[in-house]
Amino acid sequence: MADYIRTQYEFLPEVLLPVPLHRQRIRQRGFNQAGEIAKVVAKHLHIPFSQNYLLRDKRTHAQTYLKAKGRNKNVKNAFKIKKKIEFRHIALIDDVITTGATLRQVSLALKKAGVERIDICCVARAEAR
Repeated sequence: MADYIRTQYEFLPEVLLPVPLHRQRIRQRGFNQAGEIAKVVAKHLHIPFSQNYLLRDKRTHAQTYLKAKGRNKNVKNAFKIKKKIEFRHIALIDDVITTGATLRQVSLALKKAGVERIDICCVARAEAR
């Protein structure tokens, strides 16, 4: 992912933000997979990584077993901004994108907070059911 970003982007993002998990999901899993990916990519690109700006405020059902319409409804208004974002260009990092519902909702929250450019980076693309 770092190599792809380095070679394909004209301008690197100012910061990498992983898609957050709800605090209960982190307790169950013990880690945020998007956060682990973002840490490594940020290190290779020599740019900041932070888990301090986004919050998954709403506990949602796992998206895996939902159809596209259900996914959109499930994550609607699930994300909040924790603190003022001083960056204009960020990259959102996630493990898998299926319908894009989660990334769409996170992006809406970031746009409302004043972020001008949001790049989406994921490890895999899955087919929607």
